[in-house]
Amino acid sequence: MSEQLNDTVVLNHNKTEILQDNKSLEKGQPVTKKRVDRRPKVVILGAGFGGTNAAASLSNSDMDVLVIDRNNYHGFWPLLYQVATAGLEPQSVAYPVRGLLRKYVNVDFQLNEVTGVNLENKQVITQDELIEYDYLILSAGSANSYFGNKSLARETLGLKDLDDASRLRNRLLESFELAVREQDPVKRAKLLTFVVIGGGPTGVELSGAISELIRHVLNKDYPSLDVYKARVILLEALPKILGTFRDSLQQKALHTLEKMGVEVRLGIPVETVENGRIRLKDGNEIEANTIVWAAGVRSAEIADSLGVELARQARVPVEPTLQLKDHPEVFVIGDMAYLEGFKEKQAYPMVAPVAIQMGKLAGANVLALQHNRPLAKFKYFDKGNMATIGRRNAIFDAFGIHMSGLPAWLSWLFVHLMSLVGFRNRLIVLMNWAYNYFTYDRGARLITGKKR
Repeated sequence: MSEQLNDTVVLNHNKTEILQDNKSLEKGQPVTKKRVDRRPKVVILGAGFGGTNAAASLSNSDMDVLVIDRNNYHGFWPLLYQVATAGLEPQSVAYPVRGLLRKYVNVDFQLNEVTGVNLENKQVITQDELIEYDYLILSAGSANSYFGNKSLARETLGLKDLDDASRLRNRLLESFELAVREQDPVKRAKLLTFVVIGGGPTGVELSGAISELIRHVLNKDYPSLDVYKARVILLEALPKILGTFRDSLQQKALHTLEKMGVEVRLGIPVETVENGRIRLKDGNEIEANTIVWAAGVRSAEIADSLGVELARQARVPVEPTLQLKDHPEVFVIGDMAYLEGFKEKQAYPMVAPVAIQMGKLAGANVLALQHNRPLAKFKYFDKGNMATIGRRNAIFDAFGIHMSGLPAWLSWLFVHLMSLVGFRNRLIVLMNWAYNYFTYDRGARLITGKKR
């Protein structure tokens, strides 16, 4: 009789939960995802370098791990500019998240859009449910920052994921298709003007790749066009490009870009962009059909929902253990984290090696916190900087070695090839690079996703 009574109470309790969930659905409110196990639950937001390494650190532990991302793939974004310039296919720089995580029996993945975090109730807010956690690792990466300039956000193209890269590739190729039948020389000149705003590694690599695409490939595709009249312009508000590199390497990069036909304009900030017209602070204007924004970056917008005071670039201040102050169960890593200690009092840069190392430490510290062990502080092993500037040219600054030209380019190729996830991706990228190098051709110059 007692067992029957207990069963009835449990059934009634479950029924009450179902009714409450139904009421939430009727009101259009997210449904809380009920915990049915007693194992500690770790939720990781983001399947990038930091998130996947954190998940790996927690694999085969006594905790359940859920990785959430709005994309079902892990992307190797250092090669994204090559997708945008038809050098690589999109799938060659990405890998399915489920395929990456399936070897970890206690790690699951959910494709979902996270809209916020409730730190007090330990809940992740998604479009259709509330997901409870015991520990949270925020690794959602970064987003473009337009410094409050709405026209820049509206008028320029970004380069943050595969969709952005495909849109940029389409725009580049469509510009030539339109130019080949345009009779007005002024309009044709605008179609054949390509502007990259921002002189960091992304801007330098992208502008060099666009110039190579035009001069080595598209000049053959469009024999009726004088493609050498096409302009590739790199704008940088500061008086130098590649600010994280030493001066000698900056100068070599600048010389290489100019030799490739890229117009580099330094020390001239962009004031506004309207209808393909760039107005500079010095009063000059540039008309271009393709304008790429690579000048500003900030933490992922999920940081705005935390209710904490954010640091520069909207990054989240963390303790040396990568924990959020006043919420020790929350860890912030990668591009989202603001932690000083890099080269004296600078914050650690928003680059993949930092995210990878932070991800590993965050996973280890979650386990330490759960089992009442001391937590470790973040110590960064700096692997240096490198950037490629077109065919057979790169700059390399790592481990006390500073070089440029062909040796740096070969080093860049090797490091990036080995950093790709999956043997298939490495093989495809290697074959594409070899094909591009020996034939001066790019097979991925397709215009896709057009609306019918």
